[in-house]
Amino acid sequence: MRETPRAEPPQPRPHRAEAHTTGASCSGTPHRSDGRPPHTPRGARQPGPPGRPGTTPPVPGRPALFSALVALAVVTWQVLVHGPLARLDERVSAALVDTVPRRLSELASDLGGMAVALPVLAAAMAYALVRGRRADVLLAGLAMAAVPLLVVPLKEWTARPGPLEPWAHGYYPSGHTATAMVAYFGAAHLVSRRLLPLAAALTAVTGAGLVLRGFHWPLDVLASVALCLPLLCWPLLAARCGRGRGGGGPGSGQRGGNA
Repeated sequence: MRETPRAEPPQPRPHRAEAHTTGASCSGTPHRSDGRPPHTPRGARQPGPPGRPGTTPPVPGRPALFSALVALAVVTWQVLVHGPLARLDERVSAALVDTVPRRLSELASDLGGMAVALPVLAAAMAYALVRGRRADVLLAGLAMAAVPLLVVPLKEWTARPGPLEPWAHGYYPSGHTATAMVAYFGAAHLVSRRLLPLAAALTAVTGAGLVLRGFHWPLDVLASVALCLPLLCWPLLAARCGRGRGGGGPGSGQRGGNA
């Protein structure tokens, strides 16, 4: 019977790099020569300047804000010159108006009315005041006060007629959408971050109701969203800058946490 030959022990390779052999015997990592970690640890990453978001973790938002402002400028230009985008907007609106019962679309659009949105924001501001967040309350109030200051001049400048009222002017951008977006997102920021999806849903329902009822063109709603993004991010960035400079006084502290 033939015996199975015994395997010979591995022989050292004469041309193997000494650095790897040394690294394996010292650090237990046969593929590294100096025992360094495989990547830069998170603690070694440097944040940005005081008051500005750093690189740990990466902070999105600035490209989105820039894109929103560019989109607002392009859409406004198309509305002013009645370009291809505005004509497409009119065809889309004609296909969507009254595709749902009017009572339903009216209820949805009413979510952006002052009588509904402002009391929600006022209640959230009162809640935040009780918790000592006076700076956040002030910023939310200023953001809401800026809505008519931005929307009304754009309405007068563009003088866009309405889908169902071509003799009337001043539909671009949508004031109801802007009011809903700033009020509901501001309230979510003041009460709990867990409410942000609800704020997004209420804003979307408001815009959809306005389009389906024929109160606004779709581009009116989209322009208001693009216009309000800086208004929503400005209070958050201002509050972050205040905390970054160590300027959080008694009015800017958060008691009990804002989940």
